[in-house]
Amino acid sequence: MDVSALNATQKYAAARPATQPEPGSGGAGEMAAGLARDFAATLQEAETTAKAAMMGEADPHALVQALAQSELAVETAVTVRDRVVEAYQEILRMPV
Repeated sequence: MDVSALNATQKYAAARPATQPEPGSGGAGEMAAGLARDFAATLQEAETTAKAAMMGEADPHALVQALAQSELAVETAVTVRDRVVEAYQEILRMPV
């Protein structure tokens, strides 16, 4: 076996965790999934509060607060989406 080939395999093995993170290691995919769950929970809570307010079971202050939280969550999601699209377009403009 060639020494350079052995060195290359050692370098590949050292770099592999960066390209294939271990499940449960808290990578970006898990963070995005957690954010999506939080976003869905915020919208679900606002919907539940709105239904309760329509039936007279919740006070108007709780409804306004839930709607404000859901509006902020939607604005944040739209901003993140716009930034991701902008970054993708920037990558497409790079010369290869």
